[in-house]
Amino acid sequence: MDKDLIKQKNFWSQESENFDAIYSRHKGWFGNWLNQTFRWDMYERFQFTMKHAMPIEGRTFLDVGCGTGRYSLELARKGASKVIGIDISERMIEICRERAQKENLDSCCQFLQTDLLEYQPDEKFDICIGIGLFDYIRNPLPVLTKMRELSRVGVIMSFPRFWTWRAPVRKLRLFFKGCDVFFYTHQKVNGLLQKAGFADITNDKIGQLYCTIASPTTQENQKQ
Repeated sequence: MDKDLIKQKNFWSQESENFDAIYSRHKGWFGNWLNQTFRWDMYERFQFTMKHAMPIEGRTFLDVGCGTGRYSLELARKGASKVIGIDISERMIEICRERAQKENLDSCCQFLQTDLLEYQPDEKFDICIGIGLFDYIRNPLPVLTKMRELSRVGVIMSFPRFWTWRAPVRKLRLFFKGCDVFFYTHQKVNGLLQKAGFADITNDKIGQLYCTIASPTTQENQKQ
């Protein structure tokens, strides 16, 4: 595992509880107000993902950088036939497994501690998800290419926008925590996806994020 992955692994293992608080809303009234006022796009990207994952029932999903399983478990609740969540943080995976077992979703959910580039599944997935993933990847092209190779229908992703007020604030805040974070322009997102072999690329600007859907090239689909 390279030094960037080790740094991210350690950071997210320490930040697992704080990470989840924005979704669980267990930050107290002031923290919740701040999130709803300034980070509302975090909630919107969740709705975006569920909308573009439809029809969810019967489909298979790979959730790359699954965190504490918010997306994976919701897909399972909505009838996905199989959901694999992967993350480099051991603590994140522990939380996912505990939640899946508690809700009796572990029959269709599996969580693995691994990096995507090391992950070698036996089959492709209908949809691959990368939400809140590319914020922390220095070289996203190999990851995008692997996601394209593993998806039959398409991918759903988010990218933090470069020209926003939050970008420098977030860059500085995470720098002092020892975490690198990266930002994207519309042109950079499209260029990376095209190089990775995607087609039918759609970027929705949602707050300070690009929420993106794309599909493998026509030639790729014809081979399935």
